[in-house]
Amino acid sequence: MESAGSRGTSRFRATFRQGEVVMPLELFFDLVFVLAITQVTSLMSDDPTWTGLGHGLLILALLWWSWVAYSWLTSVFDPEEGGVRIVLFAAMAAFLIAAICEPKAFDGLALEFAIAYAAVRAAHIALFLIASRDDPAFRRSTLGLGVGTAVGIALLVTGSFLDPGARAAVWGLALVLDMGEPYVFGSEGWHLVPGHFAERHGLIIIIALGESIVAIGAGAGAEMTWGIAAAATLGIAVAAAMWWVYFDVVALVSARRLADAPEGKVRNELARDSYSYIHFLLVAGIILAALGLKKTLGHVDDELEIVPAFALLGGVAIYLLGLVAFRYRHIKTVNKRRLGLAVLLLALLPAGTALPALAILAVVAVLLWALVTIETRGYGEGRARVRHGGSYPRAR
Repeated sequence: MESAGSRGTSRFRATFRQGEVVMPLELFFDLVFVLAITQVTSLMSDDPTWTGLGHGLLILALLWWSWVAYSWLTSVFDPEEGGVRIVLFAAMAAFLIAAICEPKAFDGLALEFAIAYAAVRAAHIALFLIASRDDPAFRRSTLGLGVGTAVGIALLVTGSFLDPGARAAVWGLALVLDMGEPYVFGSEGWHLVPGHFAERHGLIIIIALGESIVAIGAGAGAEMTWGIAAAATLGIAVAAAMWWVYFDVVALVSARRLADAPEGKVRNELARDSYSYIHFLLVAGIILAALGLKKTLGHVDDELEIVPAFALLGGVAIYLLGLVAFRYRHIKTVNKRRLGLAVLLLALLPAGTALPALAILAVVAVLLWALVTIETRGYGEGRARVRHGGSYPRAR
């Protein structure tokens, strides 16, 4: 018979994930990231300067890396078994506090933000230590991650006592060291369920796109004119096109390539590079575009200032460049159409500050849907095959 002590320990023993379906608790956990994204947009909207943009993206990157940590965690073992769910609830509370502190993270709530962030990461390391207790290689990777996390947290706390400029530099260093840790301590010991891992990141892209929808509503406020209605419609068109260029074919093909990759080092590094790192470009691009949409809805007939114009044009461009990098990491080919459109959008930045906001938004929408049309026709029958579980479309 199992003793009371062993029963207490087993409640926290890792139950490794069996299926690939994202579980309700994971979706519940992701709700706090919704607030984090909304707060980043608000931070940059309240300070639409290059400094404000940099602060917002730095906070987004820190919170993205903490979310990434949990995406790996829940791809290792079942998050709904035993007391693990209680630890995840505690991590959610800490993540929520960090998100609440975001708008003042470079003002009066820097230390509170750092402490809440530390709690999020500490809970993650603790759960990974539980999961790796019977796997020496996994335990070594976890201990390496713990070292990088501890250094990063120490720098965040230290930076919270500095002036905003120095704080940004120290926090940026903390982020670089933390994100660079997987390269230093290797990837052989990690585990993941490929279908689950790819789906989890696809869902976070939808959450980010949802923020662009929220930004449209926030920009419009409680008013409605023909110009606002047109801008809202065009904003949805832009968000829908961004959804299309990821989910129509790319998400399906990349998930299958991850599943087909040899288990171990090759698969882990493909997941690390293409999802943990490159997907940040996708999320950052969407959030910047959301900021541009919010400012456009608030100034439909006026020209955008340089920073909001860059957010709209540059945000979509960064999203496309992320997709170019994503494809290159998987199949070592460059999507020249998406690369060309990204360059064109950046070249339109002078026009973005000279034309009415509604006009430049219309240009972005038309260009994106032209890309969607050309690519959809170009895939031909290959698109139908891949969307119904067949082979990959021919590289284009």
